[in-house]
Amino acid sequence: MTELRHPEVELNRFRLRLLAAALVVLVCFGLLGWRLYWLQVLRHEELARQAESNRTAVVPIVPNRGEILDRNGVVLATNYRAYTLEITPDRLTQPLNATIDAINRVVPIPTRSRRRFMRLLKDSHDFDSLPIHTNLTDQEMVRFAAQQYRFPGVQIKARLLRTYPLGETGAHLIGYTGRMNVREKENIEESEAAANYRGTDHIGKEGIERRYESVLHGHTGFDLLETASGGQTVRQLDRQAATPGDTLRLTVDINLQKLAEDLYGERRGALVAIDPRNGEVLALVSKPTFDPNLFIDGIDQENWDQLNTSDDRPLLNRALSGTYPPGSTYKPFMALAALEKRFRTPDQITIDNGSWVFGGRAFRSADGALGPVNLSRAIIRSSDVYFYQLANDMGVNAIHDFMAPLGFGGITGIDLPGEARGVLPSTEWKRLAYRQPGQQKWYPGETISLGIGQGYNNFTMLQMAGALSTLVNQGVRHTPHLVRELFDPLRKTWSPAPQPQPRNLGLRGANMNLVRRAMVGVTEQGTSRASFSSAPYPSGGKTGTAQVVGIAQNSRYDAARLAERHRDHSLYIAFAPADKPTIAVAAVVENAGWGAVAAAPLVRRVLDYWVAGLYPSEEDLQAIQKGRATIPLGTPRQAAEMSLQRVAAAP
Repeated sequence: MTELRHPEVELNRFRLRLLAAALVVLVCFGLLGWRLYWLQVLRHEELARQAESNRTAVVPIVPNRGEILDRNGVVLATNYRAYTLEITPDRLTQPLNATIDAINRVVPIPTRSRRRFMRLLKDSHDFDSLPIHTNLTDQEMVRFAAQQYRFPGVQIKARLLRTYPLGETGAHLIGYTGRMNVREKENIEESEAAANYRGTDHIGKEGIERRYESVLHGHTGFDLLETASGGQTVRQLDRQAATPGDTLRLTVDINLQKLAEDLYGERRGALVAIDPRNGEVLALVSKPTFDPNLFIDGIDQENWDQLNTSDDRPLLNRALSGTYPPGSTYKPFMALAALEKRFRTPDQITIDNGSWVFGGRAFRSADGALGPVNLSRAIIRSSDVYFYQLANDMGVNAIHDFMAPLGFGGITGIDLPGEARGVLPSTEWKRLAYRQPGQQKWYPGETISLGIGQGYNNFTMLQMAGALSTLVNQGVRHTPHLVRELFDPLRKTWSPAPQPQPRNLGLRGANMNLVRRAMVGVTEQGTSRASFSSAPYPSGGKTGTAQVVGIAQNSRYDAARLAERHRDHSLYIAFAPADKPTIAVAAVVENAGWGAVAAAPLVRRVLDYWVAGLYPSEEDLQAIQKGRATIPLGTPRQAAEMSLQRVAAAP
């Protein structure tokens, strides 16, 4: 028997179902409406940008880095286009080592390149593209391109690479570029220059390359491209060309630079040559040197270990950051101080008995007793006793106050990073330098050795050459600088590099002339006469021998009994021509002994080149490298015949 249903009950049930369905539909439409509102109103701008980026891509155009030339147009740093094989680690579909092994079966990867890649990997992000092999040959490019589909995350890239045609010559002053590490990238991203470095992965690391990074880099351009959904380029929408960096013309004569470096041979040392009339640095030598090309795309571990762990410290810029006791090369400046501060008159006599006793201690003279000496003779014959007594009479603070304006113990302001201050002692300096109360006091006996350039005195060859330049330029001090002109690639014009105004120290001309004449006497009848006899020009100079380790009071210096690195440094300062100097030089040959034996003959060849246009014979060059020559041997060559001829075409 079939159960009868009441129509009203069924109708109510239907209505409930219909209401529930309507509510469900209403909620769904409400959610859909909210979603549309959220997407089209609240996130409109953000999604519009994303949609546009899916349709377009901005590709940075890295500018050509500016070249670096010497004063005569010889190319010191330039660029070349090369193809590199690069890996982006976070795009790999198999382990890194397995990928490299697979690549090696297609394109041989040198062991050195693999080590370099691993070194770069430590200082990079996983999303960085890193070179595993540079300078691909045409055959290697074709071979890899045919199988590139097998290597996701590996690609061939065309890059402009930096190159230094002269290799080790001038490496410390030119510097080098290298790949940015993580810290450098973060610093750039936080700076105002971030937009200009999109796509750039190399920056200046040292030397001129680092100091003038913003000028050499140029301005990044861009391509605005329309892309398909798969990322393929459809067409170019817009383009802003990159602006190349400025070309720099240095003050340095690279032929003089190379000659000076060659004169050192395997010896260690530093030399700075400056034009005293304007502060232009003509040569800035640090030996030993290195090949900056090793650093361009990341130095391999083997070469890095050799450079970084060597006892000779080839990466140290000795001319800029190496500090040395000046020895007797300090005496002309002490003599000038004596005249300016009226502690001595030109004719005042001191009896040099070969030693001077102070506080129960005998301060001996290296050259023995010289008898009665006035100021000029004290410079010419290098009387230690004269300057012992002078230092004692002046006191450390008076010495400090006179020497500081000449540039001793301070930053010269040269346009290179990493300059050392050295040490120009004073009572205040010692109080700040030593923390123990008993060590902070200045004792009178400590002043004595300052007069002959020993004690706490420690200066760079740059400071020595700068002070000498001021002395021979009638007391006008120029800031030493390395960049002479800049070439603007847009205006196609050269403009002089801005320099600080020269400063007149107010020294009396008669006093400076007296010291200069005494320094000329050094080359004619004094300690450097053997090296400068028969020179075709007059010059002034001063030898110096600086102790590296102390010698007991009653002992004599014996180089043969000392380790090579404990022997005295050989120094020489010079200017030429004597009447109107165009060059001032300061040089040190480490652990080479007497200034007259090693440094003076070396500087003679530098002056021969600059003043007389003479280049040493091969016989003479080899003898100088071993410290076995005074006057030139053989027949000098003409400097013009020995010049480096790779001159840049006019920009």
